[in-house]
Amino acid sequence: MPDRTDPEEIRKPFEWPSPPQDIPRWAFEEASPWRDLDEFVLLARAEERCGRIIELIQTSLPKTLWGLHVARGRRARIYINRQLPGIWRRFSMFHELYHLLHHTRGEAFWSGTATPMTSFEHQADMFAWAAICPEWTEGSDQ
Repeated sequence: MPDRTDPEEIRKPFEWPSPPQDIPRWAFEEASPWRDLDEFVLLARAEERCGRIIELIQTSLPKTLWGLHVARGRRARIYINRQLPGIWRRFSMFHELYHLLHHTRGEAFWSGTATPMTSFEHQADMFAWAAICPEWTEGSDQ
């Protein structure tokens, strides 16, 4: 993890990914009910789906860390890097939401399977791209 007090790291700009050329159909189908929801409704729906109380926290994180989630028992937190512009905060929120809803056994469990962790990250990214697609095409704040 980069040192947040390093002046070069502080001045270094965020690197914005380009949208993928093809977003799989499954991602659009899964993301469709989540699109265009405000934060309150989105979190309420997520809580209903996963059976946990979810708290969304926007905080300063290193530029290489856009977001993360922590879940324990009936509670979960999604941390989003508040330094990101709005569209990328939403992307990060959807990415972490996908993990929370679909990768419920935690990294320790999933890293013990034959499926590489990059596959889980790719799935979460595709879901996030599909969820923000309408916002992205409207020329949102990059």
